[in-house]
Amino acid sequence: MNRCAFPLAQGALAVALALAAIAAPATAAEMDVPDQVRSISIASQPLAQALNDWARQFGMQLVVPQSLLAGKQAPALSGKLTSRQALDRLLAGSGLSGSIDGATVVIRARSAGEEATLGTVTVTGAADLPGNLPKPYAGGQTARGSKLGILGNKDILDTPFATTSYTSELIENQNARTVAEVLSNDPSVRFTTPAGHQVENYYIRGFLVTADNMAMNGMYGVAPYGHIPTEFIERVEILKGPSALLNGMAPKGAVGGTVNIVTKKAGDAPLTRVGVDFISAGQVGTTLDLGRRFGERKEWGVRFNGAYRDGDTELDDQTKNRRFGSLGVDYRGERLRADFDIYDSRERSTGSPLMISFATAVIAPPDARTNIFKGVYGEMENRGVALKGEFDLNEHLTAFASVAHRENRQRGYINGTRADNVSQSGAFTVRPTHQNGYVDSDAYEAGMRAKFATGPVRHEVVLAASSLEMESGRGDLAAAGVASNIYNPATPALSALPGSPKLQETKLDGVALADTLSFWGDRLALTLGLRQQKIKDKGFNATTGALTSQYDKTVTTPAVGIVVKPWSPNLALYANYVEGLAQGGVAPASSGGVTVVNANAVFAPYVTKQREVGAKWDAGQYAHTLALYEIAEPMLVYNGPDSARVYSVDGEKQVRGLEWSVMGQLTRNVRLLGGVTLARSEQKKTTNGVNDGKDAYGIPDWQGNLGLEWDTPWLPGLTLSGRAIHTDSQYLNYANTREIPSWTRYDVGARFKTVIAGRATVFNANISNLFDRNYWAGPYHGEGYTTIGAPRTLSLSATVDF
Repeated sequence: MNRCAFPLAQGALAVALALAAIAAPATAAEMDVPDQVRSISIASQPLAQALNDWARQFGMQLVVPQSLLAGKQAPALSGKLTSRQALDRLLAGSGLSGSIDGATVVIRARSAGEEATLGTVTVTGAADLPGNLPKPYAGGQTARGSKLGILGNKDILDTPFATTSYTSELIENQNARTVAEVLSNDPSVRFTTPAGHQVENYYIRGFLVTADNMAMNGMYGVAPYGHIPTEFIERVEILKGPSALLNGMAPKGAVGGTVNIVTKKAGDAPLTRVGVDFISAGQVGTTLDLGRRFGERKEWGVRFNGAYRDGDTELDDQTKNRRFGSLGVDYRGERLRADFDIYDSRERSTGSPLMISFATAVIAPPDARTNIFKGVYGEMENRGVALKGEFDLNEHLTAFASVAHRENRQRGYINGTRADNVSQSGAFTVRPTHQNGYVDSDAYEAGMRAKFATGPVRHEVVLAASSLEMESGRGDLAAAGVASNIYNPATPALSALPGSPKLQETKLDGVALADTLSFWGDRLALTLGLRQQKIKDKGFNATTGALTSQYDKTVTTPAVGIVVKPWSPNLALYANYVEGLAQGGVAPASSGGVTVVNANAVFAPYVTKQREVGAKWDAGQYAHTLALYEIAEPMLVYNGPDSARVYSVDGEKQVRGLEWSVMGQLTRNVRLLGGVTLARSEQKKTTNGVNDGKDAYGIPDWQGNLGLEWDTPWLPGLTLSGRAIHTDSQYLNYANTREIPSWTRYDVGARFKTVIAGRATVFNANISNLFDRNYWAGPYHGEGYTTIGAPRTLSLSATVDF
């Protein structure tokens, strides 16, 4: 991209603004109400793009010669403004003025002696975004950057990794009620647990990332386990690939990527938002979102989010009840910034969606509404609290610290609802397992950040120490087997609730040091870092409580990342080498009925290695990321004769992939979000070489997502949306003898923004799996299992700002 490309892009955008007057959201003028004060947020950006955002938020049509906008920059705006006030501030200092006639705005050069008159109104810049978050990108569905672990918030063009940050605007527009529904937009993510299950687990870049590995505000062991409610989420951030340096070791070793949620904090404008929603089978809910700031400089903020939902789901005879409440308090002073979060989340459901393994070959899926475990239940309770703070010791040095605690309680048939060894006719023995468990965790982090220069080189150095302590326990009690069939399920027998004995204690301690060096006027940035991670684990006998195993290992992992912008600040080339960590395996006591020679041997932590190169291009209104990566993960295998099995970690699973993702606005009225992932997986050094060269199970050759939003021209305020999700065929086993076919799912939606009795009101309708297709979606935990896709689901919602 040459140096004139960005001004040309600005000019093209200005032309689009002038010609795209065919569509715009609802206007106060057209509804015969006065120019209402509205809560708006517009990032600091080129004036053409800012006017586009202004027109979309206030429902105006622009008439503007492109020559007037070239090279002009607009300030960031946030707060409660009328359309006139917001327009005046965007044009302040530009030499331009705007005249509003109904829903049409004409921008012209200000005549000699003409002065702009600005009313008194609070205007804030990007630094006043909650938590100093990166600004939203064009279209509002994603953000310009995300949190990069200990390195803090980084713009996408300054990040030597593939990242995406989904915004609360996208969450609200799509009626997304869990993180899984948010990540349905990502072409690198697929799910290993079906909709309606108590726990959400993922495949990212072909590697398992379980619910244990979700981070909240950069800390593991803090987020609600199972389903993470979206009501208190400002951003859902995904960092693809292993990231031991940046985030420390995930509790279960997140190899394919890291998912971090950022909790909501109060904005400068007061917020009182009430919502109601309905899901097609009969589930009704309500939400409340309150935000206020206090103090002379609005240094104190309070944000409350609450939700209640109850009723039937799309699964036959399944009901769900969910209660959620959270409180976020923050302080932003001149030198001290602090956040406090507390939440309580409770969910109860009956029945369970289908997870299945096959006795001989893959068979056709039943109706996705089939409940093969009628009468079972599951309960999940999460309570958490977290305190984070940072203090500027001087202009070069900042100290930071965090402490958090979470308690999880789970009862019922959480993980024990699978259909095993299903025959060609669909017959199997249903034997659900009653469970009673808990996970308590404490997380700590402290460190220092320093910014300084050595000659022409700028440094951003971070030294951080972290600790995560977890205690978990669970009791399991299987019921008696009952003959059943996935096409005509029988009612299973149920068992009593077992106790919840302690089974495991885990402690993950780490120290990390990283330095980002910037050269060549910040057109070249090099990040170097090391993390030393210590892993301690103890296992206990469920009956006697006696110590049965111990694990104490230390490993050091490096990371290198580079970003270079050789031709333009809007085109970044990047590369990285980074390692991830997972707790080493333990040799089984027996395998296939044969005693293992090195039974119970404890292996060193698995070190997963990623090499990645890529490019990122910000065209002003839309952005692309292209990434080529290779991830290699050790595998536990045995060699030698079956009669004398010796296990080792000499095997390897390798995935090479090419990712393309895009986000932003094609025109003022059309927004785009999606991408494609191509992957080639391979098994190496397998047991006696039997599966060498074969595909790793659960990794399709390609998968893709494409989502579009369109602001319609015939009804101001009406937006239509559509999304296609495709996944290629996948093997379910190491031997590549069982394969599920490819599938494509279509989702559609509509929303209408208007003003009723002076109140901003939004109506939303979304349908997932529009054609109600039944399909095997992808792998579940462990070899041989798959899940079924969710049936067609309609969700409706309405929100009103008071």
